[in-house]
Amino acid sequence: MTQVLTGAPHAGPARPSPWVERFAPLVRSGGPVLDLACGGGRHARLFAARGHPVTAVDLDTRGVEDLRGTVEIVQADLENGRPWPLGGRRFAGIVVTNYLHRPLFPALLDALEPGGVLLYETFMRGNARFGRPSAAAFLLGSGELLERVSGRLQVVAFEQGEVSSPKAAVVQRLCAVADLSPGHGLDGDPEPRPLPTA
Repeated sequence: MTQVLTGAPHAGPARPSPWVERFAPLVRSGGPVLDLACGGGRHARLFAARGHPVTAVDLDTRGVEDLRGTVEIVQADLENGRPWPLGGRRFAGIVVTNYLHRPLFPALLDALEPGGVLLYETFMRGNARFGRPSAAAFLLGSGELLERVSGRLQVVAFEQGEVSSPKAAVVQRLCAVADLSPGHGLDGDPEPRPLPTA
């Protein structure tokens, strides 16, 4: 069982994550975006408004029913040994927030097109002092997102620690790109990506 903290299905969409908003411009213009475990669809709405075709996936899709016809809605059980619901499809951007199911990481990384951007933000160890989630299965270890993408994606930005907004929590955030091609004159390192302003 996985804990997804995205608000009640009919409460209306929450404001997009500032982390996702900041790095959204790195996603290829007009490229398809996957909002995984989309909840109320706050990031599906963000990317649809930016002109991206969006696929919103969740077990409970009531929070995005108002987007039907604007975005592709896929009702799917992402856990319990179920197969990856999107086959071999690839995306210019993948967004995952407030959700952790570790067995999905290989499929997530494989679903990025070359140059695709992974935007991931969820809770980590230490969050229990602020409430849910508090079980280890739902909390990243220190630096875990970095480990999960090591050797596969170029890390553009990473941070972890305690935050006070929108509520007190301990979180980990990552922006990474599916491009490890060596840059010219960089001793084998990939070409750095521009950092959008906060």
